[in-house]
Amino acid sequence: MEDKKVEKETVDHRLVIITGMSGAGKTVAVQSFEDLGFFCVDNLPPTLLPKFLELMEDSGKKMNKVAVVMDLRGRDFFDHLFKALDDLNDSKTFVPEILFLDSDDDVLVRRYKETRRTHPLAPSGLPLEGIRLERDLLEELKGRSQTIYNTSALKPRELREKIAKEFAVNKQVSFTVNVMSFGFKHGLPIDADLVFDVRFLPNPFYIEHMRPMTGLDQEVSSYVMKWNETQKFIKKWVDLLDFMIPQYRREGKAQLVIAVGCTGGQHRSVTLAEFLEDRYKDEYDTRVTHRDINKRKVHTDDVQVKTT
Repeated sequence: MEDKKVEKETVDHRLVIITGMSGAGKTVAVQSFEDLGFFCVDNLPPTLLPKFLELMEDSGKKMNKVAVVMDLRGRDFFDHLFKALDDLNDSKTFVPEILFLDSDDDVLVRRYKETRRTHPLAPSGLPLEGIRLERDLLEELKGRSQTIYNTSALKPRELREKIAKEFAVNKQVSFTVNVMSFGFKHGLPIDADLVFDVRFLPNPFYIEHMRPMTGLDQEVSSYVMKWNETQKFIKKWVDLLDFMIPQYRREGKAQLVIAVGCTGGQHRSVTLAEFLEDRYKDEYDTRVTHRDINKRKVHTDDVQVKTT
C-alpha cells in the first residue's frame, strides 16, 4: 500500500485539496475533514480556486482551515488547477496540501459494480476503461501530491482514522457526547443513537407538591436518586456506557446522542440526564439538552440546553 507523507509548514491559512481516483473515498475524506473542524467545499471548480483563496484571506480566522474536493472534469481541470497551484508557490499565506486518494483497479471496478454507478470518463463503456483513462490523466497530479493514501484495503473507519492522525491540528479528534432527556408521550427523538427508558423508576409526578417541579430541582433529583432500583440501574448503566462510548469513538463517530426518556420528560429523565452529563463531562465534550422539560407548562417546543 502506498502511503506518502511530508512535513507541513505552519501557515496562516491551511488549505487541503482532496482529489484522486473516482471511487477511492473522497466522500469519506471530506466528511472526515468536517469532523476535524475544516470548512469544506465539495466539487470546487479549479477556475474558482483563486477567488476562493481571496475569500479565505478576507475572512481572517473564520476560514483558516479549508478542505476542498476537486474531481476530474476533463482536460481543463488540470490546466486551471496546475496554474492555481503554480501561483501559490510564492505565497506566504497559503501552502496547499494535496491529499490524493488511490485504489487498485480491481477494487475500483468492484466498488462501481456494488454501487451500480458509471465511471465519469466511461458513461456508456466498461468501468475499467474509464479507470485506466483517469489514472493516466491523474499521473502528474499524483506526483505533485504531498499525501497519498491507497484505500484498497481500508475500511471507511480506517480512512477516517488516518486522516484524523495526519491532519488534526491538536491531534485530538473532536468527539461530543450529547445527552437528551425526553418524554415518551411527546414522541421518540429521531436523532438518538442510544435510547434508555427509565419509566420503571418511582415517579415524582405522583407527589403532589413535586408535580410542577423538574429534575433540575434538588428535591426532585434527590427523590429519584434515593431508590435502590435507581442506584442498581445507574451502576449497570455506567458500566455499559463506559464500554460503549469508546467503541463509538473508535469507530469514527464525531458525536454520540444518548436519549433518556420517562413519561413526560420532566422529572426522572431530566434527573438522570443531568447525572450522565456530570459523570462524563471530564472525559468528553459533554452537553445536556432537556427537550420536553417545559412542554406541560407552556405547551411549546421550548428547550433548555446546558453546555459544559
